[in-house]
Amino acid sequence: MSEAAIECKEVVRSYEGGLVQALRGVSFSIPTQSSAAIVGPSGSGKSTLLHLIGALDRPTSGSVSILGQDLARVTDLDALRGRTIGFVFQLHHLIPNLPLWENVTLPALPLGLSRAERKRKACGLLERVGLKERVEFLPVKCSGGERQRAAVARALINDPQLLLADEPTGSVDTETGRQILDLFESFAEEREMTRVLITHNEQIAAEADLTLRIVDGRLTEQRRKE
Repeated sequence: MSEAAIECKEVVRSYEGGLVQALRGVSFSIPTQSSAAIVGPSGSGKSTLLHLIGALDRPTSGSVSILGQDLARVTDLDALRGRTIGFVFQLHHLIPNLPLWENVTLPALPLGLSRAERKRKACGLLERVGLKERVEFLPVKCSGGERQRAAVARALINDPQLLLADEPTGSVDTETGRQILDLFESFAEEREMTRVLITHNEQIAAEADLTLRIVDGRLTEQRRKE
């Protein structure tokens, strides 16, 4: 686990012509096939950081590298994201008029797979997350926990090397949240993925190999699990 899957060097992200600095010189590395938790107060820059390492945004200055690729040198971030990164957010962001299996296939559309192949793969993932009997259900017919498990399946459809999650347990009860985290760990070990989780829960953060604490846009602590 010595090779860095994610590396940030002096990352700054500012808005409104530099008047607002969401991140202020953040530097760290996350080894391949390890887990990291990003913690800190609301508004501290956690989600901004996740967007940068998820290739959803670019830093104002400094560098972000993913799997050895400096994002500043990548011309097509969409393609990189689709090939290598899976996302799970606090709110599932499922399309309400599509059944679960079609929601799960959405990140795979650019890959050129047939509809039958996409459905086969999606249904297999939904079965793995305990939703075998819900594949044709619309999201409104599912519980909050079921929708979030479908979002986990969607994040895995392209076999990503990185799994990024922004408060994925924040909108579900404690037991369901534990089930979702267990799914992360199971899939991560099976597929040798690197995973990064934003959480306000210090107990959840303590389970990660690396904890990064962000306060007012600055990295104030890096703690590795003993």
